[in-house]
Amino acid sequence: MAQVTLKINGYSYIVGCQDGQEEHTHAMAAEVESRIDSIKRLGGQSGEGKLLALAALLMADELHDLKEELESARAVVAKAAKKSAGDAARKMAKLAAKAEAIADSLDLPGGG
Repeated sequence: MAQVTLKINGYSYIVGCQDGQEEHTHAMAAEVESRIDSIKRLGGQSGEGKLLALAALLMADELHDLKEELESARAVVAKAAKKSAGDAARKMAKLAAKAEAIADSLDLPGGG
């Protein structure tokens, strides 16, 4: 297990992560730092704990919105897939009926 030192809001934190995930862990810390910077720009200078809690709430709100968007997109895709499957089944049935009509109209010797 790797360890990385993250700097968030001027404080250093040593955290563990899976080997190979160091860069990703630094990127996530940068996301937290970005939220803290946003809070500070809005005049939200507070204690470290409150800043981290507000940053977590902002990220949780974004995650919530993204989950809702994902569920909505999944519903749209599922509806389109169901319609597409139904359309394909109808087309196949029409083609099968046409093929049967053509076969019935042919007077082939030895045919049934």
